[in-house]
Amino acid sequence: MKRQSLDKKKLKHSFKYAFNGIKLCINNEQNMLIHFTVATLVIICAFIFKLSKIEWIICLLLIGIVFMMELLNTAIENVCDLVTKEENKYVKVAKDTAAGSVLVISIVSAIIGLIIFIPKLMEVIK
Repeated sequence: MKRQSLDKKKLKHSFKYAFNGIKLCINNEQNMLIHFTVATLVIICAFIFKLSKIEWIICLLLIGIVFMMELLNTAIENVCDLVTKEENKYVKVAKDTAAGSVLVISIVSAIIGLIIFIPKLMEVIK
């Protein structure tokens, strides 16, 4: 099998489109802005409380998963809106389940964040 050469121009455009998608989502989706703000606060607290390497990894993975799910949710909503503006039970299921997936990972992330940060906060309060 012939090995493909790296097309630097295509790669550059791929990253440009990906970063543009993230920027569009942050600028146009209220929930993504909330996730971005919370992620910033988590990172600041992680420095303040001097998280361990594994705690950092867990927090960064969860932040990445929440961002990923919100980006996918936005993509699904936009494709659904492109297909039809009229009420449609299949579009409703697609949009609602995509939104539900973001909610699930957000709740799980918040619980894990509390498990990590509450003991550190209690140490400071003592």
